[in-house]
Amino acid sequence: MKQYDIIENFPLFPLSLVAFPGEELKLHIFEPRYRQLIGESIEQGTPFGLPAVIDGNLSGYGTIMTVDTLVNTYLDGKMDIVTRGTGWFELLEYDRMIPGKLYPGGTIKVQGWDDISDMVLTVRLKALISELYEIMNITNVILESDKDFRTYKIAHKVGLNVEQELEFLKTEKETDRQEYLIRHLEYLIPIVRQAEDLRRKAELNGHFASLSLPDF
Repeated sequence: MKQYDIIENFPLFPLSLVAFPGEELKLHIFEPRYRQLIGESIEQGTPFGLPAVIDGNLSGYGTIMTVDTLVNTYLDGKMDIVTRGTGWFELLEYDRMIPGKLYPGGTIKVQGWDDISDMVLTVRLKALISELYEIMNITNVILESDKDFRTYKIAHKVGLNVEQELEFLKTEKETDRQEYLIRHLEYLIPIVRQAEDLRRKAELNGHFASLSLPDF
């Protein structure tokens, strides 16, 4: 699939989340219609779409996914799979059921997504993420080297809401996505720092405090 290709009857699997190109996503497939969709995707090696559902409504945008690994198949036909995003799309038309199939589909327009980062922006972004994690005492997230670091690998872990994640998905250039997260973190960090200061002060309530005395 190429940028701006328009594809009809594209298999769709609406979910209340935003996935990103390059991201790995684990799914448990249990509904019969989506077992059919995923079964055909595995058998034929074809992609499917994951249109984001926000507040119960289709957002009009989504991620193109492929099945990387079939982890488990259960006796009742349910499956555990590992999928990966390969691109994103605008949803032009949605059908609750593709003719002859159980699952939904629609007409999509493939959009662009590049992976070329700027090292100066990478260093700035990683510094802000590290500052946020230090404030929040988060120690279990390891940032990759500057060369391998990409924004999609961390976008779910820096406090974006689902609407912001959708805007992030619709941003085609990696440098623009870097700048998007930098602006977000420069806004968020002072708020988080203030909230953490308030929490620490609240925890002192009823305890003896050791305070620094002013030099008067």
